[in-house]
Amino acid sequence: MVAADTSTWIAFFEIAPGQDTELLERAIRDRQALMIPAVLTELLSDPLLDAADAQTIAEVPIIDLEAGYWHRAGLLRAKVLSKRRKARLADALIAQACLDRNIPLLTRDQDFRALAEVSQLNLIP
Repeated sequence: MVAADTSTWIAFFEIAPGQDTELLERAIRDRQALMIPAVLTELLSDPLLDAADAQTIAEVPIIDLEAGYWHRAGLLRAKVLSKRRKARLADALIAQACLDRNIPLLTRDQDFRALAEVSQLNLIP
């Protein structure tokens, strides 16, 4: 199983080359992709989202959030911020969803490195 952040999904929809988009395409085809709720929200927020892309998104199972998720996500973000590093709220939510299920995260966004440095987040750049 694997999940992808918004940057990888956008690249996938734009048919941009890259290891992350190839892995996402394979995971979708093999039914090994999971959707992170925060990523779903970000993707559906695009008023220009193509109907075919919206259908692809709808077919990917959503990760269930576990009890204590919001608390753990806040503590994760605090660890990064205490090191005076950048940690956007959405990124912390995305990272925590993957951490809770021990799911690797496909991403092009370098900001996730700070989250990985303070946790066991498995990034696939």
